[in-house]
Amino acid sequence: MKERIYVCHTFYHVYVACLKELALPADKRGRATLVLSTMSNDFGGLKERAENCPLFEEVVMFDEKEDSYFPQLAKYHTDRGNIVLNMLARIRYTKLLGKLQAPYVPVDFREYRDVYVFCDSDPIGYYLSWRKIYYHALEDGLNCLQYYDTARYDNRGYFGLKAWMAARNLIFIQNGYGKYCIDMEVNDKSVLSYPIDKHVEVSRAALTERLTEADKELLLQLFLEDMDGLMEKLHHGAEDKVLILSEPLCDLETRKRIFSDIIEQYGTVDGRQAQILIKPHPRDVLDYVREFPQYIVLDASFPMEMLNLIPGLRFRRVASVFTVPDAIRFADEIVFLGEDFMDRYEAPELHRQNEAI
Repeated sequence: MKERIYVCHTFYHVYVACLKELALPADKRGRATLVLSTMSNDFGGLKERAENCPLFEEVVMFDEKEDSYFPQLAKYHTDRGNIVLNMLARIRYTKLLGKLQAPYVPVDFREYRDVYVFCDSDPIGYYLSWRKIYYHALEDGLNCLQYYDTARYDNRGYFGLKAWMAARNLIFIQNGYGKYCIDMEVNDKSVLSYPIDKHVEVSRAALTERLTEADKELLLQLFLEDMDGLMEKLHHGAEDKVLILSEPLCDLETRKRIFSDIIEQYGTVDGRQAQILIKPHPRDVLDYVREFPQYIVLDASFPMEMLNLIPGLRFRRVASVFTVPDAIRFADEIVFLGEDFMDRYEAPELHRQNEAI
C-alpha cells in the first residue's frame, strides 16, 4: 500500500502539503503523491517543478469537474418547497455527482494509507464519499472557517437534520461532517464558532518555524519560477514599500475601484508616496499590469507565504481585504480591511456569510 496522497486546489494547498511533508523524519519523506486539481486554478509549471522536488514520489493532474459540467444535475438544484422533497433530491444529487466524477479521477485512492483533501466541498469530497473511501480534510485557507463557515452557511436551515444525514452518508457536507471524513485539520480551533470533535488543530506557524534553511530553499525553488525576476522587483526603487494583496472580488470594474481606493488610502508612508507592489490572487483575472501600469505587479503563481522565506525582505505595510494575514512575517504593519470595508462596494449579505448562519 502507498503512503500518502494530497489533493490540492491552490498553490497554498500545495504549500501546506509541503510543510506537512517537511515535518516528517527525513527517511519518511519522498513517498507522497501530489494531485493538482485544475478545476479552479492554473498551476502553470508547478507540476514539472514538483516532479523534481524530493518531497513527492508522483505528481498527477486532476481534471476535476464542477457540477455545472453535468447538465443532468441541474434539476436537483430546484427548491421543491418542502424539506422532505428537497432532501430526497439531495440524496440523489450527492450520489450522482460522485458517480459522474469517477471517469476523471486519475488515481485509485484505495491504494493509499492516508488521503488528504483540501477543500472537500469540491466534487472530490462527493466522489470519496460515494466510493466510501476514508480521508482527512484540511482547511481551505488559513483560519478560513473563522470568517466563512461554508458547511454551516451552505446548510443553514434544518442544519441538525442535514448533519445527521451527512454522518450516515445520505447527503454530503464538507469540513468534517461527512461519514468518511476521518478528521479535519485546522490551524487554530480557538477561533472557530462551531468546533466539532473531528476538528484537529495543527498550527501552521509551528510547521513554518521548524523549517531549516535547506527547507526554505527547497520551497523557494518549488514555487518561484523566476526567482531573479522576483528579486529584482522586490528590491527595486524606494525603501518604503507597500504590498497590496488582490482578491477576486465583485465584478472587474468594481474590483479595479476597490484596489484603487486601497492604494489611495494606504499607499503613503509618513506623508510620502510609497512604492506600491501588487500581489494578484491566483484566481484574480483582473489585468493589474494593464490597469495599474505605474506600480510593480508580482507573479500570481506562488503563495504569499514564500515572501516570508526571502532573507532581508521587509515591507512597511501589507493590506488585504479578506486574505487572512496572520502568516505574514515580512511587514511592519498589516491592514486587514474585512467586512466593514466591503460593505461600501456590495450588499453586506454577499460577504457576511457567518452572520446568516
